[in-house]
Amino acid sequence: MRLFYTGAFVLPLPARHRFPMAKYALLRERLLASGDFAEADFESPPAASDEELCRAHDADYVRRVVQGELSAAELKRIGFPWSPEMVERSRRSAGATLAACRAALADGCAANLAGGTHHAHADRGEGFCVFNDAAIAARAMLAEERAARIAVIDCDVHQGNGTATILADDARVFTFSIHGARNFPFDKERSDLDIELPDGTGDEAYLAALAGGLDETLTASRPALAIYLAGADPYAGDRLGRLSLSMEGLAARDARVLDACRQRGIPVAIAMAGGYAEPIDDTVAIHATTIRTARRLFF
Repeated sequence: MRLFYTGAFVLPLPARHRFPMAKYALLRERLLASGDFAEADFESPPAASDEELCRAHDADYVRRVVQGELSAAELKRIGFPWSPEMVERSRRSAGATLAACRAALADGCAANLAGGTHHAHADRGEGFCVFNDAAIAARAMLAEERAARIAVIDCDVHQGNGTATILADDARVFTFSIHGARNFPFDKERSDLDIELPDGTGDEAYLAALAGGLDETLTASRPALAIYLAGADPYAGDRLGRLSLSMEGLAARDARVLDACRQRGIPVAIAMAGGYAEPIDDTVAIHATTIRTARRLFF
């Protein structure tokens, strides 16, 4: 299974942002230590080009990000200070999901060990998201004629609002988001299918809702590729989650999404999306289970 890793591109961040970013290197270490993966399974992706970015984002927004011309208000909305490293990391993260999509179409399944930056809109970033990797990758697969129809299955605890707005008028991409009703973003956008869950939703109710949403999504979209945002933040111990899934429930979620696609012959590209548990090892363990489950089911 091919895994695309961008953790080597480190951002100069304030101390408050370093904790969640540390999960990427820890995830790679955890997967290597599992014995299921070798060094050769990890690849450093090429950066997404301006052409690839501009299929999902306004050209002026891309230019201003690259040249460091975002206003203080725009940077505050993103949550990161501007730096050349921020630009390169954002390009590489989008490039990793692009690479995972291409690899999944060849091999059945692949993963970006970061990504899931679903709050970035066409003309702005927000919520620690600069470029929307799922929308960029979906548009690239369509432009390259690798897939005629795509489903974005977003199981991060926060709605994929940027993905919804970017792809709202593109009938070739079906957007499905299952998320906390009272969590960020507080002004929701409209995906093709949204399932909003109350605070405290646990394993049984979540999995029942997911099963119905998956069936509706895959039946309606008949995708040639699925992009799965496997957020670790529905976990009961997540600082920003507000749902109450156990680690076992999240493992069952992953298996349900991935096996539903596998049984229908749909390749899956995975992005990690959010995860903010303390201790951080809980988030890393959840992400590692997602990848190991994919390897077990597809390989």
